[in-house]
Amino acid sequence: MSIIYILIPIAIILTSIAIYLFFWAVKTEQFDDLEKQGMSILFDEDENIATKKTTETHSENTAKNDTGSK
Repeated sequence: MSIIYILIPIAIILTSIAIYLFFWAVKTEQFDDLEKQGMSILFDEDENIATKKTTETHSENTAKNDTGSK
């Protein structure tokens, strides 16, 4: 029976830590994009890098055209 005096505070502490970590994860937007990691395994890294470079190049060209036309 004396073990209950140890187990109840431990259970309360662990529950409090779990609730704190859950709210921290929600606050730091850990659950915003749940599909990204699942979809990333379907694509090769080379395609992702090529897409990223194309997007960066397009952004740079757009920026140059915007400043050059003024």
